[in-house]
Amino acid sequence: MTPDYQTMRSAILSLTHGETNAVALMATVACEVHHAHPFSDWTGFYRVVAPELLKIGPYQGGHGCLVIPFSRGVCGACARTGEVQNVPDVDAFPGHIACASSTRSELVLPVWNGAGTLLGVFDLDSNTPAAFTTADEAFFTALLADVFRDAN
Repeated sequence: MTPDYQTMRSAILSLTHGETNAVALMATVACEVHHAHPFSDWTGFYRVVAPELLKIGPYQGGHGCLVIPFSRGVCGACARTGEVQNVPDVDAFPGHIACASSTRSELVLPVWNGAGTLLGVFDLDSNTPAAFTTADEAFFTALLADVFRDAN
């Protein structure tokens, strides 16, 4: 089952047009993606709140971890390296933080504003192994760049 990327993109860009507040943008993106992506069971953001520290931001789904240091887990690896982390089997990821025992795979992308500031990471968790594709990576990388370009 492939997500309807074009409909998702159109809805998100329409809803976020003209908005620059990062938390408002994150809330909207998390809600829309959670309801539109067939494999995302937990969809949300971890915001950079201090050097080397992420805190949970707007999300959809069950409870998430409240605090994640850059040194731990998939989200921390994404924030630390600035690179997309597509993990088909979270149990095989060294240092994975099990915020939910049902999570089998995870996709985490860095969220940058147009000035090159790391605002946080966008995290999609799935109870399906190997749920996320390179098409997901490309779609979300481009979408996040467009949505958060002017964010503060």
